[in-house]
Amino acid sequence: MPTRLTITLVGAIVALLFGMVAPATAAGAAKPPAPTTKAAPPIIGGSPVTNAPWAASIYRNGSFTCSGTIIAPTWVLTARHCVGSGLTVRVGSVYRSQSTTISVSSYQSSPQGDLALVRLASAHNTTFSQLASTNPPVGSTNQICGWGRTSYNGPVSDQLKCADVRVTSTTCRDYYGGQAVCSSRITGNAWSGDSGGPQRYNGQQVGVASTADGRSTQQYGSVPYNRSWIRSVSGV
Repeated sequence: MPTRLTITLVGAIVALLFGMVAPATAAGAAKPPAPTTKAAPPIIGGSPVTNAPWAASIYRNGSFTCSGTIIAPTWVLTARHCVGSGLTVRVGSVYRSQSTTISVSSYQSSPQGDLALVRLASAHNTTFSQLASTNPPVGSTNQICGWGRTSYNGPVSDQLKCADVRVTSTTCRDYYGGQAVCSSRITGNAWSGDSGGPQRYNGQQVGVASTADGRSTQQYGSVPYNRSWIRSVSGV
C-alpha cells in the first residue's frame, strides 16, 4: 500500500509516506510498509542537481519534514499532509544545510486534494516555479525532485535530487482524494521526505508529491486540478 512521503519526529526521525487510504493526521500516519521485494537501488535513484532556485524545504519544530516549491515571493506550495504547527521553510540553496530559514506566518490547505500553500513571514525573490494549467499527457516523461531518502531505509539527502518518471494516469487520486498525476519509475522514484516536492513537465509544475510505494510508483496531487484554488489564495 502506498504511504505518505513525510518525515516526522517520533522519538527519533521515522520515515512516513503519504498513503492511498482514508485521510489521517500527520501524527496518525503509519510507517512505510516493510518491502516485499528488493528495494530499488540508491528521491531513490535520479541525480543530484546544482540549480533549482524555486526549491524549498519544509521543517516542523526544527526537523526536516517535506519538500516544496516557491511560487511567489511569500508563497510556497507543498502537500497538505506536510503542514501544521511549528513550520519554518528553508530556501536559497539546493543544499538544505546551506539554505536560509524563513518563518511562516500562516498556511492554507486545499479543500480538494493533498496540496497546501505556506505563507512566508518575509519575501524571498527568486525564479519561481511556474504552474501548469493542464495535466501532462499519459506516457510523457516528467521530472520529480525532492530531498527525500536516497534508498528505501537510507538517509534523506542534503542535496536536492531529481529523477525521470513516466506518467501512467491523470485520473487517479492523491492522499486526500483529489485528482492526481500517477507515474512509474524511469531513472528514480519518490520516497519519504519527497512529500510536497514538484513533478515538472515542459518546465512547468504539474504535481505535488502525495503518495508512493517506495519502489516504482507515485501519486502527485494535480496542480491544474487545484489551479483556481492556488490563484484565489496566492494570486499566482
